[in-house]
Amino acid sequence: MLKRLKNWFKKPLSIREEQLQAENIPEHVAIIMDGNGRWAKSRGLPRIAGHHSGMKAVKRITMAADRLGIKYLTLYAFSTENWKRPKAEVDFLMRLPQEFLAIELEDLIKNNVQVRMMGYKEGLPDYTLQAIDEAVEKTRHNTGLVLNFALNYGSRMEVIDAVRAIAEEVKAGRLESAAISEQSLDGYLLSKNIPDPDLLIRTSGELRISNFMLWQLAYSELWFTDVYWPEFMDEHFYEAIREYQRRARRYGGL
Repeated sequence: MLKRLKNWFKKPLSIREEQLQAENIPEHVAIIMDGNGRWAKSRGLPRIAGHHSGMKAVKRITMAADRLGIKYLTLYAFSTENWKRPKAEVDFLMRLPQEFLAIELEDLIKNNVQVRMMGYKEGLPDYTLQAIDEAVEKTRHNTGLVLNFALNYGSRMEVIDAVRAIAEEVKAGRLESAAISEQSLDGYLLSKNIPDPDLLIRTSGELRISNFMLWQLAYSELWFTDVYWPEFMDEHFYEAIREYQRRARRYGGL
């Protein structure tokens, strides 16, 4: 079990944090948290030890994002494809939200963090849903950082479901096909009411998106690192933000 740290958002800004451009902090950062299993294997540990250690990184980076004034932090916690993994590993992963929130929910509430879930509830164990639903309900009126867990999430299915819903609206006469736009499709996605990510981070050296927010990442800045997720520290996060701040976002223009 993780040991509780009181007031874990209250650490003052470090020199490295202060060197970042305060006027150019990304509003929304999304992270593919990859490398837990390989981190554990490199140390002769079972894969579940890597997932457990990855929880510490979740807390660490949530703290850093909150201090920087980032408004949305989306973490890819479990994909619709991850059900293919060994049952023992899946069962352990399903327990992690319950364990993490049991330890940290009180501090999340104190520090005005709002917890959300982006994914499919069908198929998730009752104890996982209960932990998530409780956190969402108890933080729903908070106005600070939105900590958005992508849990049982798959972007292709998300887009297919959105297209199906739009088709039903057109069929019922509630929507004209000519009125379908990028903005209207956004409203049918699981990420509705959350702006598209400004920056996507993926750890562990893999250079792919892995069915994560395919529509929403159209103009996001992408940053990859060889560092495994359990080893991903504040300074790595700041390095990603600094690289983001060095880039010119043109959205297809000049």
